[in-house]
Amino acid sequence: MMGCIRRLPLIAALLGIAFALPASADEAYDPWPGLVQDIFNNRPINDGAEVIAIEMPYRAEDAAIVPVTLRSKLSPADSRRIRSITLVIDRNPAPMAAKFELGADANVSEISTRVRVNNYTDVHAVAELSDGQLYVSKTYVKASGGCSAPAGKNAEEAQNHLGQMRYRQFAREDLPASRIREAQIMIGHPNNSGLQMDQVTQLYIPAFFINQLKLTQDGSPVLSMEGGISISEDPNLRFTYVSNGAKRFRAEARDTDGHVFRNEWDVEKSGT
Repeated sequence: MMGCIRRLPLIAALLGIAFALPASADEAYDPWPGLVQDIFNNRPINDGAEVIAIEMPYRAEDAAIVPVTLRSKLSPADSRRIRSITLVIDRNPAPMAAKFELGADANVSEISTRVRVNNYTDVHAVAELSDGQLYVSKTYVKASGGCSAPAGKNAEEAQNHLGQMRYRQFAREDLPASRIREAQIMIGHPNNSGLQMDQVTQLYIPAFFINQLKLTQDGSPVLSMEGGISISEDPNLRFTYVSNGAKRFRAEARDTDGHVFRNEWDVEKSGT
């Protein structure tokens, strides 16, 4: 007992040193240069302040469902268009959260979804333009534990809703009364990250998520997504696009277990 008491000052001193030092060397490490190499093959990336905006809450209320909006800032007079947007959550276990391919004639100008954020991190949006140039914008998010957070639905409930799709249209006063529309696609899917633990068995739930989504209007591409484990449970995309006069809107999704989900809707009769 006396030996333990004698060691207390030494333990206290060591703890004081530990707390005086940075929490970990990892906090000072910037993963972005390595991600530029791994994801973009070290291609030059320009400042995207006038090309692409990324909006996320500075401090997330729920790290498992953090809202993110990607918005084009290109002038209508610009002859270029955004061909694709890659969303990178730098400190997530799988940093490339999603890659969005924008239909050549759909003029998608805004995309919103929900993501998991596992650590305090920079988040980058990289736009590839029709001229082949890359442009980047970034923001910082304070959130942690999103990739390992328990699912909102139990396994049985998630299975019952697997692949169910909903389509919605919205009326927006700021959009001109023309062919510009805002819509949302929602898909029932657990989108398990592989880092979540079954609360009963205490075993990790295998990764199981939507990895492909294609949206078309009468066969013409509007938007497609290559997704990863960072996309939240029950994925949804809300976006603006220009209608080509199509009467039907179609969605096709695939997951990592090979399931294919399809649905289509009458555009004019969909609710607002």
